[in-house]
Amino acid sequence: MVRKVCEADRELYISMAKGFYNSEAVCHEIPAANFEAAFDEMMRSDVYMEGFILMHQDKPVGYANIAKTFSCEGGGLTVWIEELFVYPEYRSKGLGKELFAFLENKYGAALARMRLEVTDSNKDAVRLYKKLGFEPLDYRQMVKEFR
Repeated sequence: MVRKVCEADRELYISMAKGFYNSEAVCHEIPAANFEAAFDEMMRSDVYMEGFILMHQDKPVGYANIAKTFSCEGGGLTVWIEELFVYPEYRSKGLGKELFAFLENKYGAALARMRLEVTDSNKDAVRLYKKLGFEPLDYRQMVKEFR
């Protein structure tokens, strides 16, 4: 099951986000204050960002953060899967597949594209994303940090 993050999930979310940023899924750490800022944004509004808790047998076992934007290239609403984390012992149980089906159903006909980032070393995630129809984009990503 997938459910929306709620205020009572603050500590759970922050704990899982720390796990995500200390995993093979990311290339670098982020400041702890960013976890708080992300959670506060999810509680403020769902215009830019939404958070979801992944459940297995009524137990929270992962989370996902998504960001929403309009993409000219995609021709409409683009949902970015910013973060997807599942505790290691609950991986390969269909939770990722369930999340993507949930998102496709949630946004329906308005959804033009889903986009995500993945490190090459995160081979299980790459395998899942390919199985779900994701294809690589040959762009070099660049950022300019202000914080």
